[in-house]
Amino acid sequence: MEPIGLVERLGRWSSGRGPLYVLLATRMRTLIDDGELPPGSRLPPDRVLASALAVGRTTVVAAYDQLAVEGRIVRRQGSGTRVAGAASAQSRTTTETPMFLHLLEQQDGVIMQGCAAPDRPPPELVEAYTNILPLLADTVGDIGYYPMGHIVLRRAIAERYERRGVPTTPDEVLVTSGGQQALSLLSRALLSPGDRVLVEAPTFPGALEAFREEGAVPRGLPVGLAGFTNAVAEHRPVLAYVVATFHNPTGAVLPALQRRRLAETARENDITLIDDEVLADLGFPGEPTPPPLVAYDDHVITVGSLSKVIWGGLRIGWVRAPARVVARLARLRAVSDLGGNIPAQLAAADLVSHLAVPQRRSAVDRRAQYEHLRAELARHLPDWQVPTVPGGQTLWVRLPHGDGTSFAQTALRHGVAVLPGTGLDAEGGSTDHIRLHFVAPPDQLTETVRRMATAWHAYDHQPDHVPSMPTMAI
Repeated sequence: MEPIGLVERLGRWSSGRGPLYVLLATRMRTLIDDGELPPGSRLPPDRVLASALAVGRTTVVAAYDQLAVEGRIVRRQGSGTRVAGAASAQSRTTTETPMFLHLLEQQDGVIMQGCAAPDRPPPELVEAYTNILPLLADTVGDIGYYPMGHIVLRRAIAERYERRGVPTTPDEVLVTSGGQQALSLLSRALLSPGDRVLVEAPTFPGALEAFREEGAVPRGLPVGLAGFTNAVAEHRPVLAYVVATFHNPTGAVLPALQRRRLAETARENDITLIDDEVLADLGFPGEPTPPPLVAYDDHVITVGSLSKVIWGGLRIGWVRAPARVVARLARLRAVSDLGGNIPAQLAAADLVSHLAVPQRRSAVDRRAQYEHLRAELARHLPDWQVPTVPGGQTLWVRLPHGDGTSFAQTALRHGVAVLPGTGLDAEGGSTDHIRLHFVAPPDQLTETVRRMATAWHAYDHQPDHVPSMPTMAI
């Protein structure tokens, strides 16, 4: 197993109490017992894993020795270290993406920087639920199963696209439990093992996970899918994925001319193009929202969500696609859950028609949070390269030296969980980057930077991370 893959599976192994080797052995024992590290899996050599985790070699040696005594791993001179037992072709791993692990393994006292979203429902959501109570009270003859989504919400979403200049019917809208389910359903419907998918490098790690779950092979291009035409000829992809508006993680916005060219090139080469618009409502005050890619070609598939502008706990997302694609997605969804929460969909329909007020308030709040985080970083970590952004919710920060994966482990030991750049890059690049979000109260952002500065001081003085010459800003 590659050391980076094991590091990602280990997650926040060092955030508990006790000696580091005990914490490391405990986490590895859990992975082995749960089948995450199947029998026969080869583990990284002591020095390699120690370097990847930014710990001393003795920590890894002691953890390995403890697991060997327990019979969970086997160490042989000349053949390395392996998980005990014969290799099995039936073992199937689950997610090792840090973003998901941060959600699955939350611990008290750790500031979570892995997933960016509002930390409370807005008053408009409470009001929307109040507004739908009479409708629920009068509901009869309705069993509540709608794999495509409730017609009231599908109609409201279609009308929203109409207001943006994109003619849409309810048959072209599928309601999902958030944007992640939308990406998972699209991956199941459109991809087969070995298919090539063109993505931006870096990009949203949840999309990479969804594509890889179907056995597809993501290929990275610069943000905006620069070089798309040549990459189409080289890789023969069946699908391309782009976050054209307030890109995750860089915050970039694809200009109108490039949007048109991208949509037209995809159409000419019969490539399905997915435009992830989950962040499209997150511009700062005065920043215009560009038209979606589907405005240039009706065959573009759009993914949307209320998770970022309203609240993630609402679990409302959608796909806007040709009716034949929506019908196929609905059949796939019916097998798993028969449709989503109807009260939530009715409340969402009320919200979709009146998003302007929460959207404006969110823009003002996020702009203030963004400026506060950048000011704190400039004060305490002036060597970090922190670009400006016109909106969104994340910063793509370049470290002056070292790598994001090992620094993330150091930061975790100081009580803050960040995403290293390699987990957002299909090519395994972006090693000198980390992703930070600014969707948090100012006092929490201040504490986040304080902990990261302490972690950076510790990381900066480790023997294995001697500072190199500064690199050019991006």
